[in-house]
Amino acid sequence: MINPDNSTTMIKKVCLINASVVCLFTASCKTSDEPSFQYPNILIIYADDLGYGDVQSYNPDRGKIPTPNIDRLAEQGMRFTDAHSSSAVCSPSRYTILTGRYHWRSRLQRGNVPVFGPPLITPDRLTIGGLVKQKAYHTACIGKWHLGWDWPIPEGKTEMFVPSQKDVKASDEHREIWKEVFSQSIPGGPTAVGFDEYFGTDVPNHPPFCFIENDRTLGIPSEFGAGNLFGRNQASRQGPSLKDWRLEDELPALGDRAVQFIERMADAPEPFLLYFSLTSPHTPLAVNNKWQDKSGISMYADLVMETDWVIGQVLEALEKSGASNNTLVIFASDNGCASYVGNTTPEEAADTTYNDWSHYSPRNMNQLSDLPVKAMEEIGHFPSGPLRGYKSDVWEGGHRVPFIVRWPGKIEPGSISNQLVHQADLMRTIAEVIGVSLPPDAGEDSFSLLPLFYGEENPVREHAVSTSMGGTPGLRTGSWKLILGEGSGRGGWTPGSDGKPIQLYDLENDLGETNNLVDEFPEKVAEMRLTMEKLITEGRSTPGPKQENDVEVIRY
Repeated sequence: MINPDNSTTMIKKVCLINASVVCLFTASCKTSDEPSFQYPNILIIYADDLGYGDVQSYNPDRGKIPTPNIDRLAEQGMRFTDAHSSSAVCSPSRYTILTGRYHWRSRLQRGNVPVFGPPLITPDRLTIGGLVKQKAYHTACIGKWHLGWDWPIPEGKTEMFVPSQKDVKASDEHREIWKEVFSQSIPGGPTAVGFDEYFGTDVPNHPPFCFIENDRTLGIPSEFGAGNLFGRNQASRQGPSLKDWRLEDELPALGDRAVQFIERMADAPEPFLLYFSLTSPHTPLAVNNKWQDKSGISMYADLVMETDWVIGQVLEALEKSGASNNTLVIFASDNGCASYVGNTTPEEAADTTYNDWSHYSPRNMNQLSDLPVKAMEEIGHFPSGPLRGYKSDVWEGGHRVPFIVRWPGKIEPGSISNQLVHQADLMRTIAEVIGVSLPPDAGEDSFSLLPLFYGEENPVREHAVSTSMGGTPGLRTGSWKLILGEGSGRGGWTPGSDGKPIQLYDLENDLGETNNLVDEFPEKVAEMRLTMEKLITEGRSTPGPKQENDVEVIRY
């Protein structure tokens, strides 16, 4: 059992649930005329690039950023110490948390869905949104999507939307084709895969720089964006933008919309599922005035504090609505903190010569906007806590993330689980909560977490897979971790490698992944390689009939 906090707190054994309680959550105990509102509401809060050590309750000794609202959620529920996203970058993790299926079974073998890319979730793929609609839930997605749309961009006109040159000025030709495209509906987004409504910015640092509601942009972009939209740790790509678009307005607007949704659903007869997908603390580091310099650490730390505040506003709205006691709240992050925060480029972050932080001073707030991760560590904040690596890496810091669950009356407040869990597990967990059986071709890699919620201490899954940005897989079986590649994984940005093509770590005794045991345990390596091959060829990791992967899975 792995406990990164070295905590002496043991999981308190909860009494077995009696049949009368089970009846609240399983369809078998319901009569046909019972109202659907007896099912719990489900609120999923998904942070973007929030590191394991960025949350105080996960990193009390080496974390310096106050996160009172997330910590309060942990005090009221269960904190998981060994929870993982499917990837160390965004799109693949989002695919998996929504479908209960490893992303590498889809076409996305490495990297993210590109700017103006097509949908990654196919129409026939069941999502958690489509799942709960079987029990008459009202479903909403608010925030970042980054899973692609069927953008109606004419063939051969991509350059008009994503120019290859910088500082391009919008011409009449640009505005004409933008008006043609953005006046149309945009199929293939959240409302096509199980969500009744959507409001968000798709990808906050990518075009189009405007809000999208359901399947239409709110307004027609007319400019390529003001100069202050781009540059160090702001927007990543130039593209169509509304006039005077402000990056600072994105996060508060999403929080407001989530609050409004919860208030509106308070009077609704049906339960709700809200997938609140935050845009932060991912870049752009667009911090509002109230939070600038608040942390005394960096602009990134300021944005973590603003993110925590927005989460607090949403949880407060849930409390005021009267629905809190009947709501399952799930909080997680899509991957670890980005190592390049504060640097001009990811390549600069990986440059081992770029290590002189002496000219940064935490007292000089004018310098905090570009304070690198390494400099934050110098002044005492470690975004990955005790873990090695950051976003994009196959090491633990890339994909071991905060994961907190609150369910009043069902989960013991202040409890901790050190069991291995994966974000794919939400699909089968939710299915069991609402009493729905998954078909064979859904949630192929999802295991129910309900036994852990109720205090059981036995593992719910034997193995789990998380990958680097470049697709290099890290396979867990118990405390053993096999990495089928060198260093941080092809595409990882954190430097460091012992030169060996395969890595094997015993995380029970080496959480920081410093001692590669590949030469000492060849039998374990062979055994785990066979496990990985079986996971690929069977098309699933849960019991059930063999399933097909969407593409030929890359072997490493």
